Amino acid sequence: MLLNKNKKENEFAPGVDGPDNSTPAEIRPDHAKAEPNSPARLPMKPDPAIVPELQALLEGENPEFRARMREFGENPDLYPRSDLPLEEQRRHTMEGVRAVGEEGYFLAGFREENGGSSNPRDALTTLEALASINGSLAIKSGVQWGLWGGAVDQLGTERHSEWARKAASLEVPGCFAMTEHGHGSDVQSLETVATYDVETQEFVIDTPRDSAVKNYIGNAAADGRAAAVFAQLVTPDSDGRSNGVHCFIVPIRDEEGNALPGITIGDHGHKGGLVGVDNGTLAFDKVRIPRENLLNRFADVDEKGHYSSPIKSKNARFFTMLGTLIRGRIAVSGAAGGATQASLDIAVRYANRRRQFPGATGHEKKLIDYRSHRRRLLIPLARTYALQLLQNQILDRYHEQVQQQNSGAWSVTEPNEEQKFASREMESLAAAIKSAQTAHANKTIQECREACGGAGYMSENRLTTYRADADVYATFEGDNTVLIQMVGKNLLTAYGRDMSDMSPWDTVRYVAETAGDVVRRRTGFTTRLQGIRDLVTAEENHSLFEANYQAQLIDDRAQSVLKSLVRRVAPARSADKVQAAAIMNKVQDHLIAAGWARVDTLLVQAMVEAEEKLEEGSQARKVFEQLRHLFVFDSIVQHAGWYQEHNMLPASRVKAARAAINDLVDSLAPWSVVLVDAFGIPAEASNVPMLNSSGVDPKRD
Repeated sequence: MLLNKNKKENEFAPGVDGPDNSTPAEIRPDHAKAEPNSPARLPMKPDPAIVPELQALLEGENPEFRARMREFGENPDLYPRSDLPLEEQRRHTMEGVRAVGEEGYFLAGFREENGGSSNPRDALTTLEALASINGSLAIKSGVQWGLWGGAVDQLGTERHSEWARKAASLEVPGCFAMTEHGHGSDVQSLETVATYDVETQEFVIDTPRDSAVKNYIGNAAADGRAAAVFAQLVTPDSDGRSNGVHCFIVPIRDEEGNALPGITIGDHGHKGGLVGVDNGTLAFDKVRIPRENLLNRFADVDEKGHYSSPIKSKNARFFTMLGTLIRGRIAVSGAAGGATQASLDIAVRYANRRRQFPGATGHEKKLIDYRSHRRRLLIPLARTYALQLLQNQILDRYHEQVQQQNSGAWSVTEPNEEQKFASREMESLAAAIKSAQTAHANKTIQECREACGGAGYMSENRLTTYRADADVYATFEGDNTVLIQMVGKNLLTAYGRDMSDMSPWDTVRYVAETAGDVVRRRTGFTTRLQGIRDLVTAEENHSLFEANYQAQLIDDRAQSVLKSLVRRVAPARSADKVQAAAIMNKVQDHLIAAGWARVDTLLVQAMVEAEEKLEEGSQARKVFEQLRHLFVFDSIVQHAGWYQEHNMLPASRVKAARAAINDLVDSLAPWSVVLVDAFGIPAEASNVPMLNSSGVDPKRD
């Protein structure tokens, strides 16, 4: 399936030998008749004037703030120093954190009563921008202001304002102590204990066994002075039983940096990535803290040890508490996106400069002239655009919810049914974008490294650092396999009623009993997608290039996978709890498939909606339209077996989509630098030796 070639400048396909690295399309071996509505090939000469339009799409609702971050990122002192010993790398990173603190970028995310402006959009954008220049700097900053400071700000009350302000000002560097040696994703089963002592009006924080030692804690090994510690809360009126996991402020070092009595601090040492972050362990031997150090936004203990909470259900209370911290997942997603874009920025520029192998004319060709190289960079670049657009949508939704909650328009402790659903959907969206962005980052950055050959393997060229730093994103803030299952489960349960109090058994029963109508219900983000789908007529043989038909193809797979999942769960209707658990275990692969199908639905919707913001017929829209086609056709080809098994696309149409991918990468290749320019990565990020020399002949470039 060739693109239309109606204009004279579009009559040649770039990338194969010829007098100007091109061969007439009519003699190309994959020549075929262009499908109706297929776009014309883009001009061979790119127009940099479209960069601002594409960049505006990718920047979202805070372009001025992003411009400030780009300017900040031009400082070469902020970038990683892989040549330094471990301790010096950590000090170098901490110096960068102080520079970030002086600018006050993260302060926007704090509540107004704590000196901020309740603007999580700018705070999370900061992490995304920092990750495009230095992963260690981004994550160490995220630990300080997003996790440690964010926990105090979001889970505390007015009595914790001083702590929050000290975290915001970096006066008290801190840690986020949740994960334990024995429990990571299963936060409800943490083993650290906080027992209230009525006589002294203190909590006693204790690590009862080795499996309760806090692991992988950022800022713990060197710089942290206090920690937000998650522990089982036990009070005199609970008869020795836990009231559930709660969060406490626990000082861990004195002003000289020495561990306080009862605090044991370990150092994880050198890691596979994020070397500048001082991850360590924390253990507590009956450490006493004031009663007021309980972060009490959702629960409190009075002087006599009586426990109270405005949220009566233990499960609801737990999920409400964690729900205020989902910004961590959105933050990691943004960090992964920033690292991916910076890596593509380097690899695409290298491909447009590095020459290798003479063609038939005897002139060496640039790497970007080879179709295989175009495919390995431009296909993931198209998905990177889609992910950034979805990231912005989710960030906007989260920003809106936080604004409503902090203004009092939305009660966190007593939400109505609509707000409960919105919270659940937000959790699902955060899990979806985190899984998608981080999985894509690891795959794409590795491809960028390989696409740059031996030069890409040199630390001085930064790609190996981006790759090493992004590796842990797949398990940061929740393992991706666990999170994508959460997306699948929420598709089953988040329709029309409050699921916050449901046990896994209740969830199974609900899904089984509503199998007849659960699949077709659509709310939230997908109402807009349904509007796009409704444009599809009953006619057959739609052009694969039609946006509405593309949306239908992607969403039909998501709905079909979900419907078949419901059918697999249905036998749980007559099962006991043990059997029900076994059924859910057996369908985990299906939950994962449903989650990923949901992600593709959200991505194609984000691209279609963004495209509508570009002027009809403009060059920017034509370029973006081809990116959308490339993303959709790649998704179809990846799931070609499914589409054919379910008789949704014949083999001939899948073959046509596969052929179109080759045409699209050929068409977009001359525009590749324009496409990465739109990412807005600071120029300093690509100021690397392989782009300043590395066999590139400046006279020919």
